[in-house]
Amino acid sequence: MWTGTTTAEYISKEAIAGSDVVLTIDANLQKITENALASNIQKIASGGFGKAYDAKGGACVVMNVNSGEILAMASCPDYNPSDFVGGISQSAWNGYTNNEAKPLVDKAVQNSYSPGSTFKMITAIAGLESGAINLNTRINDTGIYTKYKDYQPRCWVYNDYHVGHGYLNVSGAIEKSCNYFFYETADRMGIDNLVRFAKYFGLGGKTGVELQGETSGVLASKENRAKLHNNAPWSAGHTLQAAIGQGDNEFSPVQMAKYISMLANGGKKIKPTIVKTIRNADGSEASREEINKFVKLKLGIEDEETEDIAINNSYLNAILQGMKSVTSDTSGTAYVRFKDFNISVGGKTGSAEAPGNKVHAWFVGFAPFENPEIAIVVMVENGGHGNYTAEVVRDIMAEYFGMNTQNVEEDMSAQAYVQSFN
Repeated sequence: MWTGTTTAEYISKEAIAGSDVVLTIDANLQKITENALASNIQKIASGGFGKAYDAKGGACVVMNVNSGEILAMASCPDYNPSDFVGGISQSAWNGYTNNEAKPLVDKAVQNSYSPGSTFKMITAIAGLESGAINLNTRINDTGIYTKYKDYQPRCWVYNDYHVGHGYLNVSGAIEKSCNYFFYETADRMGIDNLVRFAKYFGLGGKTGVELQGETSGVLASKENRAKLHNNAPWSAGHTLQAAIGQGDNEFSPVQMAKYISMLANGGKKIKPTIVKTIRNADGSEASREEINKFVKLKLGIEDEETEDIAINNSYLNAILQGMKSVTSDTSGTAYVRFKDFNISVGGKTGSAEAPGNKVHAWFVGFAPFENPEIAIVVMVENGGHGNYTAEVVRDIMAEYFGMNTQNVEEDMSAQAYVQSFN
């Protein structure tokens, strides 16, 4: 018989099964999204589109336009999660933190960027809804906007060709990304109308996606200018810059995906989410109200306080037609990327000036045009031209719609593309 001294006692207890969180992410689409984004950044950096830009990072979001479910979301460069198992080594940690491309930052959610011309659909909606313009309004782009002596911005086409676009309506202005048209529209309606509609589409506020560290971004406004610039006053020039997605405007890719989804779904509000459901051990499922309440509490998110606005369908259709022309008309700024594509796509390029002489490249799109299902937003830091990033969207759409990608012929030759800030 063995005897001894009791040093400790414990009571064993049978483990209780937890709940399963079911994500909205599509594994195959996620893989394609990550690969397409990384390949695109590499192609831009190596001069694969004709001119090389020092592109090192970017982000992409794929969203269901009706539900707000995020089907894929990528941030590049990323990191290897296994490096953190058991404690990350000092050398690996230094490698991540010293990398100027910031692989530990989720660029889709935690970073915000000037949207450039991808913002112009907001200016168009605000102009139409406020009565500053109508569907028959034609504005003559003469190249240089000369209404104000102290600030006379130019349309991108003037910078490249020393001409203006001439007379354009709202659809044509979106197709050709005419800065002048949107300068005049914003000047007529004023910044407050622009802010009102930008807020409705979720820009400048957290989306409430179930992830830590989401940025609110910044919406260019009189109030935010005063906060950010030591009570600096607002001027007409700031309104002109805001109209084309510059100035203080900075939004995250997930905010932009919400905005484009709302354009595509007829202006209906949605809430971006990566949680499809939560299944409890007893077989029951948590309600959406329970999930939202828990997320708000954990992340400190407040309820969205934006007014309900019914967007006029005829206005929205005119804007969407302009977006379709971007990809389907020979003069569209992304036609070269979609000319052989089997799915009808609405899209918009954007090349946004950023500090350090950088130009962030955006492409936003949705498909199918006739009955939209998904919206895709891609942004490449210092990617040069929004036209370049459209390839990412095309490749993701080919996967989503089950197309035989062998029939989607990609022209790998370098093509000159001179449009500057579109």
